[in-house]
Amino acid sequence: MSKQSKKPIMYSALEVANFCGVVNQTAINWIKNNHLKASSTPGGQFRIYPDDLIAFMRERNMRVPEKVLSDAAASKPSESQSDALSVLVVDDDVALNDVLSQYLRTQLAAFPNVRAHEVSVVQAYDGFDAGSRMATLHPSVVVLDLDLPGVDGFDLCRRIKETEEFARPSVVVITALEDSFSESKCRALGVEQYFKKPLAFASVWDAVCTLLQLKS
Repeated sequence: MSKQSKKPIMYSALEVANFCGVVNQTAINWIKNNHLKASSTPGGQFRIYPDDLIAFMRERNMRVPEKVLSDAAASKPSESQSDALSVLVVDDDVALNDVLSQYLRTQLAAFPNVRAHEVSVVQAYDGFDAGSRMATLHPSVVVLDLDLPGVDGFDLCRRIKETEEFARPSVVVITALEDSFSESKCRALGVEQYFKKPLAFASVWDAVCTLLQLKS
C-alpha cells in the first residue's frame, strides 16, 4: 500500500502576522475582511496556505520571506497524489485508528482490480489534522469518530459536507455514543453511513468499498 502523504504546510494567523511584521489581530482582520484567503479547520481556527500568503503579500508590494517561498514549493502536490483516491480515518484513539486503517489497507490490497497505489488510507488523530488533510488530499471517504476531544462532532460533519475546499467527501461516522438521536442528526447532515462502537470492521469496509464504487 502507498505511503501516507506528508502533512501539508499551512500557517496560523499568528505565523502570518510574524511574516508580515504585524500583530496577530491585524492578520485576523485581513482574513475576516476577505483580503487574505484562508481556510477554517473543523475546530474553527484559521489556516493559510503559503501560495495564498505569497499572492497577498505581492499584491501589496510586501517582501516575501524565503521560508514562505520554500514552503510553497515544498507543498506542491504531485499529480499522482492529487488524482488518487483516498480514505481518511479520523479518530483520537490511536490504537483503534491504527488497527482500522491497517485493516482497510489489507482489504484494499486484496481487492480484485485495485492496485496498491490507486487507493491510499490516510490517518488523522484530531480535528486540526483532519482539516489539513481534507483540504490538501480531498479524500473520497472520511471515516470519522464523532467524539473527537474539543470538537463538536455534528458541526464537524456539517463543515465536511459544506466546505467546498474539502470537495465534499462521503462520510462514515463511527461513535461510542449510545443516544437515540445522534444517527438521525448525522443523516440529516448528509452522513452516508453510521456505525456504533465496538466496530464490526467488515461492515465499515463494506461501506467504504461501496462509497468508493469498487463494487459493481
